[in-house]
Amino acid sequence: MHNLKDLRTNLNIYKKKFQDRNVSFDVENFKKKDSLNRDLISKKEKLEQERKLLSKSKDKSNFSKSKKISEEIIKLEKKQNQSQTDLNKIIFSLPNLASNDVPIGKDDKSNKLIRKEGELKKFSFNVKSHIELGKKENSIDFETSTKLSGSRFVVLKNKYALLERALINFMLDTHVNEFDYTEISPPLIVKEDVMFGTGQLPKFEEDQFEIKFDNSEQRKFLIPTAEVVLTNLVRKSIIEKKQLPMRFVASTPCFRKEAGSYGKDTKGMIRQHQFYKVELVSIVEPIRCENELDRMLSCAEQILKKLEIPYQVILLSSGDMGFSAEKTYDIEAWIPSEKKYREISSCSSCGIFQARRMGAKYKSENGNDFVGTLNGSGLAVGRLMIALLENNQNKDGSINIPNVLKKYMNNLEKI
Repeated sequence: MHNLKDLRTNLNIYKKKFQDRNVSFDVENFKKKDSLNRDLISKKEKLEQERKLLSKSKDKSNFSKSKKISEEIIKLEKKQNQSQTDLNKIIFSLPNLASNDVPIGKDDKSNKLIRKEGELKKFSFNVKSHIELGKKENSIDFETSTKLSGSRFVVLKNKYALLERALINFMLDTHVNEFDYTEISPPLIVKEDVMFGTGQLPKFEEDQFEIKFDNSEQRKFLIPTAEVVLTNLVRKSIIEKKQLPMRFVASTPCFRKEAGSYGKDTKGMIRQHQFYKVELVSIVEPIRCENELDRMLSCAEQILKKLEIPYQVILLSSGDMGFSAEKTYDIEAWIPSEKKYREISSCSSCGIFQARRMGAKYKSENGNDFVGTLNGSGLAVGRLMIALLENNQNKDGSINIPNVLKKYMNNLEKI
């Protein structure tokens, strides 16, 4: 979220920055609604001051005047509340601004390749997709999951279910023991204001799974990513500077309607309504965001290096980044059956954008300032499984287990 005073003062600069994010900012409409809101606030404050002066008077004739003023204040409050709601609709829908070193562009065509890592394996046979590999003993079962839950769900069985659990435990151990993240086991259901804090609401409401509760005054949602709960651990709080940086990691199911991806990746495990993800979140001084983003990216990369899966790192353009991000790196793993790289992690710095929405601050030399927040996949489990299965397959359909994973797989050599 942006500072209203700063937005008001630098309208043309913000308009250009929002255009870089593919967002049209109607300056005149904003000025009109902002002016109306300020005028209503001013009128209400004047009436409140007048009523206050009358209350100090002992003249009984002022009682009726005070009553009329109170009635007028109530009317103005209703108008101002509506005016504030209209203004907030504009402010809350405006994305974060792109950092200066982010490529300017409308979509992924303007993304920048940073580096490629690992050698692509040469197979002496026709490679199978994870869907074909999963047909062995019906280990990846889409038919049953469709009966249970509909499309975009999966049932994993036997050694494939073990592999999923092994990957999660391997990643958690790595991030906790090697990279000093604090493991969190968070709730999977959160309140509306928590979703608002990280930018999922109100703009992306259509992609969220809302939980219906009887007699509940608050709306609640299944988390689309652990970023939501991990980042909000510091909401409405003032943190001691010595506590920073704070680094959290969690493995959770994630739930998304994928409303904007109709007809896209409908087969296989690439795009599911429910999937596991190991999520990384950092809370830092804003000046440390750039360095922390590089560190987080490196932590996520290490998982792929340890598993010996080829990948590439992409710097996203201004038009391809997420709503709350100021800078994002995507890590894309090599998928042999598709002969292309696929996103397996996004690591983003959000600056103070989310902190302003959450009311998360720290004690700095200048007083209480907003913290910087970062998030990244460390990694998406389903997509990591796809990359591992396809890159480690044998001609007979068996899968070689990477050395670092064997102790999590009961020392199996292959499945």
